[in-house]
Amino acid sequence: MASTKVNDFIKNWSGGSRQEPSVAEKIKSAFKPKEPLRYRLVMANYRLKTMISRLDVYISRMQERDRVLFEKVVDAQMSKDNMRAAMYANEIAEIRKVSKQLLTTQIALEQVQLRLETITEVADVFTNLVPVIGVVNELKNAMRGVMPEISMELSELEDGLQEAVLEAGDFTGGSVDFAASSPEARKILNEAAVVAEQRMKENFPELPGFVTSTQKASNSTEQK
Repeated sequence: MASTKVNDFIKNWSGGSRQEPSVAEKIKSAFKPKEPLRYRLVMANYRLKTMISRLDVYISRMQERDRVLFEKVVDAQMSKDNMRAAMYANEIAEIRKVSKQLLTTQIALEQVQLRLETITEVADVFTNLVPVIGVVNELKNAMRGVMPEISMELSELEDGLQEAVLEAGDFTGGSVDFAASSPEARKILNEAAVVAEQRMKENFPELPGFVTSTQKASNSTEQK
């Protein structure tokens, strides 16, 4: 029985024919034809590459906007206009907050992509996909208020990966516990955050201490 399931999975993996489907299966497939699992994973990988490239463009735009505002901070500081310098510094802080989230997402998705690329057999589906589903889920939630369109794409990607894992489980008899992947998912996200922090230091110049002090004082006054 287990051997039959594995053989069926192998056929479905590459798109080969399976045993004759029932009438109900034929009706279902007529409304929702299924592509081979390998093909679906290749397409998921392609979508990941596209998202990573788009994030790179957005990050570059943020970095350019940050550079322009940084120059305005310097000009305001030279003109002794502390309040204007603080205003630009506040805008820079918001840009850097978003930029760090975009960088973290991009780096984490690169790890997801790497795992997809290493899948060559059924066992790899569990080994490589189960942990990153938790990563995609957290990134989806984090991006909802930053870039809703990316969040929606991540949601679709998550659904597709879950379907692939569950399908592999159906054929091999393996059980899936997505919650068990949480520690590894958290590790991937934490490592991505550390790398993102380092890249922020490399690509976004530190604001002068005088400006950040004025910025904090301005924020404190506004809150009162």
